[in-house]
Amino acid sequence: MTQNLRVLIVDDQPLMSGALKTLVDSAPGMSCIGVAANGAEALEACDATTPDVVLMDMQMPVMDGVEATGHIARDHPEIRVLAITTFTSENYLVPALRAGAAGYMVKDAEPASILSAIHAVHRGESVLSPTVTKKLLTAIEEDGPGVGTRPVRPGDPDGSDLTERELGVLRLLARGQSNTEIAQSLHLSESTVKATFTRILDKLEVRDRVQAIIRSAQLGLVTLSLD
Repeated sequence: MTQNLRVLIVDDQPLMSGALKTLVDSAPGMSCIGVAANGAEALEACDATTPDVVLMDMQMPVMDGVEATGHIARDHPEIRVLAITTFTSENYLVPALRAGAAGYMVKDAEPASILSAIHAVHRGESVLSPTVTKKLLTAIEEDGPGVGTRPVRPGDPDGSDLTERELGVLRLLARGQSNTEIAQSLHLSESTVKATFTRILDKLEVRDRVQAIIRSAQLGLVTLSLD
């Protein structure tokens, strides 16, 4: 039996939350289990229903999405938060990732991309749309090592033991490509790509793919010139 993926939608604009609810409910194996209008309502809903994935707007009254994401990441680490917003500014992007968001998508993304991102974060992957990835790399270049993760310290992994395949996967990740797209680009199976990501995370000593992008950019392994 196909697992029903349970999604909570958090947005203070009824038109947007309604559109996202329709999208989620129309997808096979996925359902919207609730709608919240702000971060405080989202926390109550998570305590009551424990969704698999939360679609979280960033700018809302009462409690914004960044603060709510931090509470969910601390109190319900099993729940994955996907930020979905009109704002691609690093003023929202970096704090959301620091708070524990597993991904960051823009609301004008294709519906199929949003559904794919929901499935990806539920599988434990981290997802950034290509425009968001570029914003993140720009923030790292402009603001230095304090963006998104702790600074590189003496004795930290420097990426010198990454293989050419692993570097290739990292660079495609920095372009915003999904597992499927990376597999197609490098003529690999998706299982090989997943295994490669596991080795990358181990070698860079980071927790997820977003942190891998940040750390590899800090180390100069990926750059904006990749566009």
